[in-house]
Amino acid sequence: MTTRPHPVDHELIEAAAHIARTRCHGDNHTMAAAARAQDGRIVTAVNAYHFTGGPCAELVLIGTAAAQGAYELDTIVAVGDRDRGVVPPCGRCRQVLLDYFPTLKVIVGTGDSVRTVVITDLLPESYVWADHQLDAGEGE
Repeated sequence: MTTRPHPVDHELIEAAAHIARTRCHGDNHTMAAAARAQDGRIVTAVNAYHFTGGPCAELVLIGTAAAQGAYELDTIVAVGDRDRGVVPPCGRCRQVLLDYFPTLKVIVGTGDSVRTVVITDLLPESYVWADHQLDAGEGE
């Protein structure tokens, strides 16, 4: 069975690239992320690097989106500073994105091979945190 490819949201890539160019200065902010909410809004964020493991741009974006009332995201992309282009989410971000938004689309790839995939394609045979939680009151 062949799955139909998802269109690439080039406006989203440009929004993240713009933030990377204009807001990522120095070693503390080197990645930008942009996501399209279900209502069409674009939310952006940058990472907050810290030697203790500060959050990636995708994780900062989840909080930023919630603060703006955007609780359902459709598509996300991360872009590196210094014109590094689209950067795929790290393993931690993949897991968090899957747990928060199990149908989220993620833009990955470089140059002419940029494509949009569902988060589950980036984590085959995934551990889904919600599937392993005990129901409230179980075992009492």
